[in-house]
Amino acid sequence: MTAAIRQYLVITGNYWAFTLTDGALRMLVVLHFHQLGYSPLEIALLFIFYEFFGVVTNLVGGYLGARIGLNRTMNLGLFLQVLALGMLAVPAAMLTVPWVMAAQALSGIAKDLNKMSAKSGIKLLVPDEQQGKLYKWVAILTGSKNTLKGVGFFLGGVLLMAAGFKGAVIIMGAGLLLVWLASLFLLKQELGKSKAKPKFTDILSKSRAINVLSAARLFLFGARDVWFVVALPVYLHTVFGWDFWKVGGFMATWIIGYGFIQTIAPRITGNMDGKQPAMLWAAALALIPAAIAIGLMAGWSPQVVVIGGLLLFGVLFAINSSLHSYLIVSYARGDGVSLDVGFYYMSNAAGRLLGTILSGWIYQAYGLEACLWISASLVAMAAALASGLPETQTRQTEQI
Repeated sequence: MTAAIRQYLVITGNYWAFTLTDGALRMLVVLHFHQLGYSPLEIALLFIFYEFFGVVTNLVGGYLGARIGLNRTMNLGLFLQVLALGMLAVPAAMLTVPWVMAAQALSGIAKDLNKMSAKSGIKLLVPDEQQGKLYKWVAILTGSKNTLKGVGFFLGGVLLMAAGFKGAVIIMGAGLLLVWLASLFLLKQELGKSKAKPKFTDILSKSRAINVLSAARLFLFGARDVWFVVALPVYLHTVFGWDFWKVGGFMATWIIGYGFIQTIAPRITGNMDGKQPAMLWAAALALIPAAIAIGLMAGWSPQVVVIGGLLLFGVLFAINSSLHSYLIVSYARGDGVSLDVGFYYMSNAAGRLLGTILSGWIYQAYGLEACLWISASLVAMAAALASGLPETQTRQTEQI
């Protein structure tokens, strides 16, 4: 086993362990506060700080990764998640909304430090001329993360039933603490540390390709979350009459399938050598939410239209997401890679934040069809932006 593969396995193992706790913690918070009588919209608002601090963390985290090394930012992310879990292991009387929002903010910081470090680290383990291998490694990491996030949803429900809320977060915190201790010894020192000390102003990308891709990513993830975060779960519960467990189980299964498609995206799209399919895949995706909205407005069976459309949306969205994840790692500089990746994932977090806010507001005011039309419009904007991306073979020379 080569040193690069060993480091890839350590990075992936860290990312997997973190993702399991991240998915489980989200489900724990949702279920626990649902049991306390909070509405779905109120529960969704608990995660606003989680998304907001993702925007900030990716900007600052990329700078930190270049200054102190990706090994340290990844380990810092793991440790902060342990602290966030510890904050929730307090007596029930202390679990107020501000306290939980603060814990979610810390968890959001931890998650984006961990993700930025993992995606940036892979860039440094694969030679520039092996773009097909880079695409496959990024796809496996990205897809397996989302699959495990779905598994984490199930894990959160099981732990809540078996150990209660406090017991569940203690178990997860103890397990992640062991992973953190192992990572301190196994992860390569100085990974991703820039040879030239970057200035803080370097957090804003100077690459046209990365700026365009980051804008496309913002619209892509805003398009998903504008109907997926709040509108869809509430719709399934109120219109279909599904109980909470069925809604959570269905969405967890969707995420697991979505993650699987991400892992095999290179087989579907090809190895990307000299190709630029990002615009075409985004254009195809834009048709799906529009078609679902038309079907609902025409009075077709909501079960067939929404569930069938959601499955198609998941497949196409997974391919789009994998393409973007590969392109950012491919476009990024070798020295100071975390600056470019951090800027890109800042846009990703901003898209999630935008989508989360719009999802609750638009659904409450205008219904699911309006959320779907906005989703289609946002994906169309992502497709238009993708048309301006350079070929991957010229990624290093395109500057503004």
